[in-house]
Amino acid sequence: MHLTWKVYPSYKPSGMAWLGEIPAHWTVRRLKTIASVQLSNVDKKSVEGQEPIKLCNYTDVYYNEQITNNIEFMQATATPEQVRRFALKPEDVLITKDSESWTDIAVPAVIAAELPGVVCGYHLALIRPNDNAVHGRFLARAFSAVGPRDQFQIAANGITRYGLTEEAIKSSLFGLPPLAEQHAIAKFLDRETAKIDALIAKKERLIELLQEKRTALITQAVTKGLDPNVPMKNSGVEWLGKMPANWKVTSLKRIGDLQAGAGFPDEEQGLESEEIPFFKVGDMGLAANKKEMINCPNTISQTTARILRAYKFPPKTIVFAKVGAALLLNRRRLLSRLSCIDNNMMGFIPEKCNSGWALYWLCGLDLGELANPGAVPSVNEGQMRDTLVVVPPLNEQRSIAEFLDRETAKIDVLVTKITDVIERLNEFRMALISAAVTGKVDVQDMGLTAQSRKR
Repeated sequence: MHLTWKVYPSYKPSGMAWLGEIPAHWTVRRLKTIASVQLSNVDKKSVEGQEPIKLCNYTDVYYNEQITNNIEFMQATATPEQVRRFALKPEDVLITKDSESWTDIAVPAVIAAELPGVVCGYHLALIRPNDNAVHGRFLARAFSAVGPRDQFQIAANGITRYGLTEEAIKSSLFGLPPLAEQHAIAKFLDRETAKIDALIAKKERLIELLQEKRTALITQAVTKGLDPNVPMKNSGVEWLGKMPANWKVTSLKRIGDLQAGAGFPDEEQGLESEEIPFFKVGDMGLAANKKEMINCPNTISQTTARILRAYKFPPKTIVFAKVGAALLLNRRRLLSRLSCIDNNMMGFIPEKCNSGWALYWLCGLDLGELANPGAVPSVNEGQMRDTLVVVPPLNEQRSIAEFLDRETAKIDVLVTKITDVIERLNEFRMALISAAVTGKVDVQDMGLTAQSRKR
């Protein structure tokens, strides 16, 4: 589909490189001339004698473009003065005023409903538009646009946490059309982004279904085998039920060894040219480490490994998180070379089984169900060693691993393609918003026409 954009009849320089030219009838205004700005000082701490409130906090804004009653706000308290200053009204715009990443500051959301008792929380700035100057929904879109956002990232200061001062926010510049045109642009963007969001949601649901299919495929293969007509017998394991008659039930320690990782002091991290990769639990989430651990930001020498008493895991070891939220992600990865891992991880070293089969079997094991109860989930070597496994003959293990390599690869390719489509949709969504609120296209009277052309 080829998209033809309608542009304004004439343009003029805005005076800002990041904004470029704007329509001739638009103006450039500092935020403080079109809205009031207040940095909130209301936090979640409860103080006796203060008024009970609901707190709209950083995550509410970061994950929602519009703040409505559908959000489950945090319960908190505030002084009468704080309630007076920071109680939310429809068309108010909230932005994140500080964050651990400079790319996450000035993320906006507009108040899209009456929210009695809800107050703007700490880490946010409350921006209240002047009714005769700027429309709240237009302003929120302008904050999110490529171009205008650049000025906030330049203005942010900090080292470990980045923040915007009140003056930096007040001094920010925006290109503004007349108020009626702002309404038209905001209405257009609400409608068109809703269509894109609905399409993205369908794609994301398709990925969920494919991942469910992938999990079911692995579970079926590693617990029942590949032959649907094979004779079955009772496994004696309640959760498993029947298994192929020529398989056996044993414990994980009978087919391999389990070892925990070692502590990794901060002063040893960041080296990239030593002999041995040292993987941290977060490295399992890197794009290059989807199956095998290839990308390693940290390495250590043989000497340092001995000093740290870090176990050196051989190639084909299967590693996974053993503590914390990462455990619940149920990621399993294969080491491709001699490596060390940190003390939030554990490694299974296949000895009397096929490593490919063992990887898939461990992928089907939900560590969340095995984990010790408590605020921080965890498993230990003893638990893992005694975990029961249904083990096919070695030749079947190889066949199962080869089958799952083929079939999961097909699913993974589909997931990658759909993910790429979602990425392009998000890019188009952002381009549409940016073009509309900076005057690069005229979206009044629908503004955007689509013409199907054969290429």
